[in-house]
Amino acid sequence: MSVLDSPPLYKQLDPSGMLGHLHRFPEECRRAWDNSMRLGLPSEYASVNKVVISGMGGSAIGGEFIRRLAVLDNSVPVAVHRDYGLPPFVDRDTLLIFSSYSGNTEETISCFTESLSTPARKLAITTGGKLKELAQQEGFPVLAIDYASPPRAAFPHSFVSLLGIFNALGLIRDKTADSQETLQVLGSIAGQAGQGVPLASNPAKQLATQLHGRVTVVYGAGLLTEVAQRWKTQINENSKAWAFHEALPELNHNAVVGYQFPPEVGAGAVVVLLHSPLLHQRVSLRYHLTQELLARQAVKHRMVEATGRSALAQMLGMVLLGDYVSLYLAMLNGVDPTGVPQIDYLKSRLSQS
Repeated sequence: MSVLDSPPLYKQLDPSGMLGHLHRFPEECRRAWDNSMRLGLPSEYASVNKVVISGMGGSAIGGEFIRRLAVLDNSVPVAVHRDYGLPPFVDRDTLLIFSSYSGNTEETISCFTESLSTPARKLAITTGGKLKELAQQEGFPVLAIDYASPPRAAFPHSFVSLLGIFNALGLIRDKTADSQETLQVLGSIAGQAGQGVPLASNPAKQLATQLHGRVTVVYGAGLLTEVAQRWKTQINENSKAWAFHEALPELNHNAVVGYQFPPEVGAGAVVVLLHSPLLHQRVSLRYHLTQELLARQAVKHRMVEATGRSALAQMLGMVLLGDYVSLYLAMLNGVDPTGVPQIDYLKSRLSQS
């Protein structure tokens, strides 16, 4: 029996219950959608012509996903601000969304403080902290996240909450039907990749086994570009492992030339190619040609196909699959997936300055 099929392993290495957050992922997506649709925002918020989402880490990735959907729908421009201060183009026609799970992210607080001198519409998404306090003092709407978890495990609330807000304001094509399909796809993936499904028939456990002891490089294109980024960060944080991500077709103009040296890097890497049938046919061809180039250099690689009809279902389905892969890789690495001591150290040192 594989070690990944041993229940005691999860009790030993996952005392904080990261696996439980993955099991609740579909339900939290549903709750986040319902909560955001009930928020109720001033009518003038629907008249903006651009959106800026301020956030960092797990609170910012939701903004990257909504930006991608806005591009696919050819709707309102969306910018994700992962920094201090405020973008210079913010004006009265801008909706500023401040996303911070803890409510104390210093870069986001900096952006919020500078925004007070602008006429932009403002909205906060948070569990509390200084951000909630300041937003309430200023009279700005606050979407309160009522889910206790590490920020990265609250992804349904950092992304689907945004999706519901965009949907309610008419800033994106109506996603009601796509959301229902997405819940079905998530349920299917949870049924295939859950901890109780043995290695022999569990795609997430199988992929984690292939990644174990190697550097993971994740490729994505179009609607899966940000998904590849999510896989990379989850392997970093959950699995405590080196991981990188690249985007097609851009990587065909540079990264493929670097497969040769140093040879020990290629020998110790696995490239995971996230593919969708919704991609441009020329991009799909590039996936196959890239696999040929990887094979020529004897670099291990694996293609993973997205499931579902809509872009939303494919994106979220691949996120959940990647989260399971990172959890199982953490088990194989013998580490607790929840703790992030290096990030805690950085925050502590920064607070001392």
